[in-house]
Amino acid sequence: MKYVIGIDIGTSAVKSVLVSEEGQVVCEHAESYPLHRPNPGWSEQHPEDWAERTIVSLRKLMEKSQADPSDVEGISFSGQMHGLVLVDAEGKVLRPAILWNDTRTTPQCRQIEQKLGGKLLDIARNRALEGFTLPKILWVQEHEPEILSQASLFLLPKDYVRYRLTGDFAMDYSDAAGTLLLDVAEKAWSADIAGAFDLPLSLCPKLVESSDLTGTLLPEVAEAAGLLPATKVFAGGADNACGAIGAGILGEGKTMCSIGTSGVVLSYESRKDVNPQGKMHFFNHGEENAFYVMGVTLAAGHSLSWFKQTFAKESSFDELLKGIEDIPAGSGGLLFTPYISGERTPHPDADIRGSFIGMDSGHALKHFARAVLEGITFSLRESIGIIRGSGKEITEVTAIGGGAQNETWLQMQADILNADILKLESEQGPAMGAAMLAAYGCGWFPSLEACAKKFIRPAEVFSPNPEQVKQYDGLFAVYQDVYGQTKELNQRLAAYRK
Repeated sequence: MKYVIGIDIGTSAVKSVLVSEEGQVVCEHAESYPLHRPNPGWSEQHPEDWAERTIVSLRKLMEKSQADPSDVEGISFSGQMHGLVLVDAEGKVLRPAILWNDTRTTPQCRQIEQKLGGKLLDIARNRALEGFTLPKILWVQEHEPEILSQASLFLLPKDYVRYRLTGDFAMDYSDAAGTLLLDVAEKAWSADIAGAFDLPLSLCPKLVESSDLTGTLLPEVAEAAGLLPATKVFAGGADNACGAIGAGILGEGKTMCSIGTSGVVLSYESRKDVNPQGKMHFFNHGEENAFYVMGVTLAAGHSLSWFKQTFAKESSFDELLKGIEDIPAGSGGLLFTPYISGERTPHPDADIRGSFIGMDSGHALKHFARAVLEGITFSLRESIGIIRGSGKEITEVTAIGGGAQNETWLQMQADILNADILKLESEQGPAMGAAMLAAYGCGWFPSLEACAKKFIRPAEVFSPNPEQVKQYDGLFAVYQDVYGQTKELNQRLAAYRK
């Protein structure tokens, strides 16, 4: 039996999965590491923690599975996007990594906008947001110039881990697209963007495809991990790109909806000339010469978790959602907007806040619970609407994450998005996408699409109910009005937030 391993470098833990030639997850293991917040709004991790826990995760994976190391042909990676790792010429980390959810870089974002104007969207295809990598580099340039002067390269999280395992420096296109330094369409580092901020292009690592071979395991790493030095290591991709691969989003019109802490709507795109003008993200896919558009709801699953923790702390999620199927669409005229952490798509607004509108004394806990699910799904529909507005037809959406766990919510997604919702038999998310990149890189399949046909199996389809679709269309129009009606109120309330 031959195997590949997919490794997902997440924000809270590294997850490793051992996958067979049949696409079966034979074994999995996760190892956590700490998150550091030395100042308000800061979010950092030590890159060496990722590397050390990855090696431990691999060793425990091999011990638990009892797989023969000689049967493991390849390894690849998925990683949290945007995090800044600066290394010197010897590969030594110069400071803790600044993560995707660090918000210290607002002044640097304004600086980027002022210097580049519309050129940023033309080249990088994305707005200057605090989460991206370039603003973090500029923050170091301003506040820690002695650190930047020592830097030989900047890397992203998975790329540092892969360097520690192989000794090879590289970055794939799907992750590089989240730095704001890549010419996304031309697949090259942008001299115009780097030059505008006096950054040498030599700071940028070599670019590779996600399925490219980037070396084999260093002997000491192989021994510590319980693997062979000859094990092939492939570049891997950004977590969202790998999530798309793991969900089979590998052809025109293929779209997925992922609901975790945040919510992501992602759609495959073959055209490199698409420019959503900052309304949505536009990134390189993990598949060669392909792209994807992506919208983000900042507080998707987080809205439901917050609601449960605040109003039904002692209940399980199943108990909280029990009976919502008996509440009619529209929750009895109760509407929720999931802006409890600000919003990203289509409103990049850090000040907007959530709301319940339409409350009356007849509403019970299950009305509120259903309204939360409806509000989250309305927010995701705004991203679907932008994609459809670009001329793309979306008739089927693959659901992954927490939003795929409740059948009432899956039917709700079908009715609100007016598309068939596909639930997968076994969902491993980005780690599976990383394993598929390794399987394709090893030559098991002629394409990632062929790999998906073998590895990914649909379990159930939820189709839209025409009557419910009509009901939700009317309610969605009301939902869309809430942002504009409450924006000024939330700006005025900002002064009272502690």
